[in-house]
Amino acid sequence: MQLMMVLDGTVASLALAKIQEDLGLSDSGRNWVITSYALTFGGLMLLGGRLGDAFGRKRVFIGGVALFTVTSLLCGLAVNEATLVAARALQGVGAAIASPTALALVATTFAPGPVRNQAIAIFAAMTGIGSVTGLIIGGALTEVSWRWIFLINVPIGLVILVFAFRALEETNAERLKLDVPGAILATLGCTGVVFGFTEGPEMGWGSPLVLTGLVGGFVLLGVFLAVERRAENPLLPFSLFRNRSRVATFISLALVGMVMFSLAPFVALFVQDVLKYTPLHAGLAFVPFAFGLGAAAFVASKIAVKVQPRWLVVAGTLITFVGLLYGSTLDASATYIGNLFVLVVGVGFGVGLAVVPLPLCAIAGVGPGEIGPLAAIAQVAQTLFGPVGLAIVGAMATSKTLSEGGVSGLAATEMNQTQLDALSSGYTFALLGCAILAALAALAALFIRFTPEQVAQAQAAEKAAQQA
Repeated sequence: MQLMMVLDGTVASLALAKIQEDLGLSDSGRNWVITSYALTFGGLMLLGGRLGDAFGRKRVFIGGVALFTVTSLLCGLAVNEATLVAARALQGVGAAIASPTALALVATTFAPGPVRNQAIAIFAAMTGIGSVTGLIIGGALTEVSWRWIFLINVPIGLVILVFAFRALEETNAERLKLDVPGAILATLGCTGVVFGFTEGPEMGWGSPLVLTGLVGGFVLLGVFLAVERRAENPLLPFSLFRNRSRVATFISLALVGMVMFSLAPFVALFVQDVLKYTPLHAGLAFVPFAFGLGAAAFVASKIAVKVQPRWLVVAGTLITFVGLLYGSTLDASATYIGNLFVLVVGVGFGVGLAVVPLPLCAIAGVGPGEIGPLAAIAQVAQTLFGPVGLAIVGAMATSKTLSEGGVSGLAATEMNQTQLDALSSGYTFALLGCAILAALAALAALFIRFTPEQVAQAQAAEKAAQQA
């Protein structure tokens, strides 16, 4: 299940150009294909984990996998923008139910010790494997038809369900007060903000719908905070945020998540629409990003316990900033070896330096009982704020394209040279937006004051929590 969800998140960006051409998506509709999934996934992830505790993890996991499988079929059969976006949102709900329950099932299925450690290592490896193979498999499937990137989930999902019924054992249900209002308010609030920024460039920033989305979204987020203060079992316990370094950590995590989420679609669109790469060629071109990220993650995991973590995060985000700033100057004359290779590897290395110490900072200096909730909130911060970043960066890209004589909703193959140049300017302007977000992440990281000793303790506590 973990491999399938990582693959799904990776391949969708590669297929955007083909989906837009086939279904006639507007630029905002193209962004919704990505954001609708992430909004429901990130917004409901904490609630999904609580559902497993409240009703039994096997039962909830099977339900989540079944929903993900059915909605993957609906995505593959979509006939227009509305049906695809709706199916993607429901797919995110399925992922939010199944994903947090999956790791918990690993812990309850395998006995503590070497066997569980190996199982957790295999589970974690699926993220790295999925990131690389998703680029290759996604590109190859998109060459045949973009629909196959979703339809391939159906037989995989059926196999998962068969093995889940046979191999998994049910866990005891706990009596928990579920914070359903909090999950719904957070999801709807972020959706409103994303709607406003996504539709603003095309509908007009003064449009009543756009203004309603922006104002309503921020109001709902304010109500969410008020509800969380009084909730019996809140998704967002405010007691965990009394430490200023932890607040700075979560802000940095959110901003880095925004960069990573926004970067992939626009680079994929640039190399396909402007440089005329095929989907498979584009996927192969991005593989060095995963290797750069992996190399940096290995280095960061070794030295995070020896130097102040903020300097690792600052270094990583500044490397990312410089790489994206360079990327924003590219045009149709760019070549892979001369321009893109160093950019892809460099940005991957910068992101890798930042993403290792930040989750450790999120759980630094807390008791064993608080590690799980904080780790989950850290994951949600990256996942839920990603669509907000894409909405902001996407608004910058579309506004730039339209201001230079470009059009929205027209396939690149049907554009004249002026429109294509405007499209290229919009895509590279999006990279400038990502660079700004990376710079803000570096600034926020300066306020993280955790010591190497605290990070080392967090690393040890995280391993102990997994083995318990």
